Amino acid sequence: MKISLTDFTTKIEKQDYIEDLETTKYADISKSKTKLREQAAKLIKETKAALKHNSLSHIALEITGQRPITFALETNMINLPYSNYKKNANFFEEGKDYPVAVYFETQSEYLNASGFRIDQIATEAEIEQNETEVVANLTDAMQEKIKQVREFQKPAASAKKNTTVKKPKTKKSQKETKSKK
Repeated sequence: MKISLTDFTTKIEKQDYIEDLETTKYADISKSKTKLREQAAKLIKETKAALKHNSLSHIALEITGQRPITFALETNMINLPYSNYKKNANFFEEGKDYPVAVYFETQSEYLNASGFRIDQIATEAEIEQNETEVVANLTDAMQEKIKQVREFQKPAASAKKNTTVKKPKTKKSQKETKSKK
């Protein structure tokens, strides 16, 4: 699938793309890699269907629990989330068609300082030619991000710097210092 910058911008502004959100609990996926693979396969299957219909998509899986995390697959021209679609104009020219790829987004306040990560997971051709491998790669990526979220330690609050301001000596205090000597 190829898309022009104008068409891409219009579709995002009008929310003219396939959007889906599933929710699951850590308990439902954490005990078995098979359950996580099933969720990854669903994300890939829906993304693949959208690509077949020349449609953009945002397919997400929210994992609830003590440290919530949201995974999403977005079809885009560049590794920017749809929320930053206006920045695409900085990278692409009007009047040309650009191929879309599938980007894997992870969002959690326990992921990193920004709470967000985006990586290209596949091209349209890779999904078409080797869906099984893409599902396996996505499963591994999701498993790694879950591990990061579980092990994340928020930075300790930085110790307050000593901000005491020394008052400059006045003439009176200078005289007092001299007279004490």
